[in-house]
Amino acid sequence: MKQDFKGQRIVVIGAGLSGQALVRFLLERGASVALSDQRTAERIPGIEQLQDLPVRLDLGGHNLELFEQADLIAVSPGVPLNCEPLKLAASLHIPLLGEIELAAREIERPIIGITGTNGKSTTTSLVGEVFRAWGKKVFVGGNLGTPLVEACGQDYDLLAVELSSFQLETIDRFHPRFGMLLNLSSDHLDRYPDLDSYYHAKLQLFRNMNASDYAILNADDPEVCRLTADLSPIKVWFSAQGKEIRGIRRVGDQLIWNWNGADTRMSLEQLQLSGEHNVENAMAALVPALLQGCPAELAWKAICSFAGLEHRMTLVRELKGVSWFNDSKGTNVGSVLKSLAGLQPPVTLIAGGKDKGGDYRPLRAQLEEKVRNLILIGEAAPRMAEELSGCCTIYRAASLEAAVKLARQMTASGGTVLLSPACSSFDMFENYQARGVEFTRLVEQLPAEEER
Repeated sequence: MKQDFKGQRIVVIGAGLSGQALVRFLLERGASVALSDQRTAERIPGIEQLQDLPVRLDLGGHNLELFEQADLIAVSPGVPLNCEPLKLAASLHIPLLGEIELAAREIERPIIGITGTNGKSTTTSLVGEVFRAWGKKVFVGGNLGTPLVEACGQDYDLLAVELSSFQLETIDRFHPRFGMLLNLSSDHLDRYPDLDSYYHAKLQLFRNMNASDYAILNADDPEVCRLTADLSPIKVWFSAQGKEIRGIRRVGDQLIWNWNGADTRMSLEQLQLSGEHNVENAMAALVPALLQGCPAELAWKAICSFAGLEHRMTLVRELKGVSWFNDSKGTNVGSVLKSLAGLQPPVTLIAGGKDKGGDYRPLRAQLEEKVRNLILIGEAAPRMAEELSGCCTIYRAASLEAAVKLARQMTASGGTVLLSPACSSFDMFENYQARGVEFTRLVEQLPAEEER
């Protein structure tokens, strides 16, 4: 049932994809809507699509009077809750709700909420593949791309929703049927004061879940195990290390699903996705459908047919014996470690971008083992160079184009060039997709012969 916002003054803060979707969602429900963003119109993709709608645009800064007079603030996930207009609204006890919360209040079908530091997008996509193969109409979106509000009013059987920590900050009654926590490692310390605060935001996924719901958890991740010890939902575990758990585990080249008497085996030789992290993603993605009775053979066939997402360890080109991989979605240290783990030395690694405040030193061991040349770009380059000094040869490049040219010159046949930044893209690009597209374009344009 649609929510009635008729006559309510609502400010949407943040004019990205979710913010623009929120504007349309709220206008359809009778609200008086203003859209506020620090950016000017020229810097906001898609803003022209709102020009014929009755929305007040507050761009190039925030008019605090709008926030003081609002009945509700609808918060886009990219907007920090400690920014001045939201602190003002909170001090006046004006409700702050995010797009996920507002959408979920109208959705009656089961929601599979998927979070974690790494692997969210691949796992969410895999969940969608399984349920589609089973003949279900499934929404796949959230942080992955399509805002959840766009699912409202649609006839889905269930919804697979990728959830960032930012989105989980602004939930209230959001109640998924399945909550999936894939892993936890350092990220977004430019947004959170410490790691515990970041982890707490992730755990918001489970705040309204009860003993009839399911929590799908990584048994190999010590932080996940520690922080979920007291959860109410039924726990279903996955373990790539073969731990004896109730759920799904890897033993040799097989996955074994053990639940309520089932002892089902699936061969990993059929899996297209490479890397240990994708074994974990595949295991987690199987669980919701298996719990609901999907035949394991059908579910596994769907998983194995999936070739992967763009910008996530995508082989762009093999040139003169060198493999070039686009891993632009590797925006934190944990993700880079997983990507490097699947490669053989020698690797030329292109990294850097906007510094998110994390510790780069956990990269040192893998760099010493796998990476011969490290090319750093962007705002984070000076700090990365300092923290990683001595573990391989480090170079600086003024742009991604310069980094690609340098990598071409220094990487011999038999080597690999990997773009896996360990940073966000926002100092140089609109998003990680734009960074990945540009990297792919630059690599594809490299001449077959060295330019002299």
